[in-house]
Amino acid sequence: MAQALPKKIRVPVHGVLLLDKAAGHSSNDVLIKAKRLLNAQKAGHTGTLDPFATGLLPLCFGEATKFAQDLLDADKTYETVVHLGITTTTADTEGEVVETRNVEVTLERIEAVLAQFRGDIDQVPPMHSALKRDGKPLYEYARAGVTLEREARRVRIYTLDLLDYRAPFLTLRVHCSKGTYIRVLGQDIGEALGCGAHLQALRRTQVGALSLDAAVTLEQLAETADGEREALLAPVDALLSTFPAVSLSEELARRFLHGQRLALGKEGHVQQTAGRVRVYRESDRSLLGTAQLMEFGVLAPERLIATGTH
Repeated sequence: MAQALPKKIRVPVHGVLLLDKAAGHSSNDVLIKAKRLLNAQKAGHTGTLDPFATGLLPLCFGEATKFAQDLLDADKTYETVVHLGITTTTADTEGEVVETRNVEVTLERIEAVLAQFRGDIDQVPPMHSALKRDGKPLYEYARAGVTLEREARRVRIYTLDLLDYRAPFLTLRVHCSKGTYIRVLGQDIGEALGCGAHLQALRRTQVGALSLDAAVTLEQLAETADGEREALLAPVDALLSTFPAVSLSEELARRFLHGQRLALGKEGHVQQTAGRVRVYRESDRSLLGTAQLMEFGVLAPERLIATGTH
């Protein structure tokens, strides 16, 4: 009987991989592959991308997973190609064609319709989504042929720019709030134009302050030597770059890591009066965690980094 191979021991890995996801893969699939390539103990993603979509998918490892929620709540930017004249069951290329209509729209009409979707709008989440009802994701009901009532949700479209129009393809750039479904946006724009639509392509270019500029593909990660892969990770505080920084002396850092509230007064190089901040040890600029800076310079610990990690 063949002897079982020893189980590979995972190691602590801390940081953020800015992944440029390819089409045809689920977010969970690429997370599992990246975790295996980095031999990491702990990993998580910061909100999923549909399998047909490409682009920025930040993956968190180790201590960075404590701050993944911040990216879930962050604004997103996408570039998308909307195929006018054809509606599908999923509002993208993965669904079956429901209806085909003639496309007879002008640039002036397109611009007028796009103006209707800027600012705060209400969206009905699609049945083909991961939102749960009674513990089951909506897409499971949809696959079983069941359609459930869904309440409209308020989202914000900060910018909606027309990049190109070559009938029947409409190329748009969208900067939007969390919870926005670009598939639904494309479908609703098609209905407003009177011809229907579905998404031909979708690419996420930015999540919060993170962009595709420093992103790597799964293939690039795999081709990098084992001992060099971790160097591709951004530091944990890449997730927190929009928060003001507070620096603490050695003694205050020790108390902070014990979860104590600190009365900073004029210490800590505080740049604001109140709000969420990222906290560092002054001597080595190591990240200690996040905190709420309250009235009168009181620093209340929020999420703490385990000692010895950055």
